[in-house]
Amino acid sequence: MSGREPALEVRSKIWLEIDGEPVFGEGREELLRLVRKNGSINAAAREMGIPYRKAWTYVDAMEKRLGFPVVVRRKGGTGGGVSTLSPQAAALLDKFHRLKKDFNGLVNRKFLRLGF
Repeated sequence: MSGREPALEVRSKIWLEIDGEPVFGEGREELLRLVRKNGSINAAAREMGIPYRKAWTYVDAMEKRLGFPVVVRRKGGTGGGVSTLSPQAAALLDKFHRLKKDFNGLVNRKFLRLGF
């Protein structure tokens, strides 16, 4: 043994619920971020390492629970279609990212103030 105590770190997770049911958290945040980046649910699913069907199920569940379109799909020709975030989903994604960042900063400051 090295004789020194292991360094403690604080971790936290934040998610949004409607009527006690989770509707948006880190996994959905990553999915929407990757749809925005790649223009495709399929490409986002591949990058996350999840099946397309699972990604589609997440999108469908979000749309039903939130009551607005999350992903706007446009069919394409030879180059394929493109998926973009709806304005409401883009706003949700941006606000959630800021909330998570602020929340984690608050938790870390409190952790340090308590002398861990």
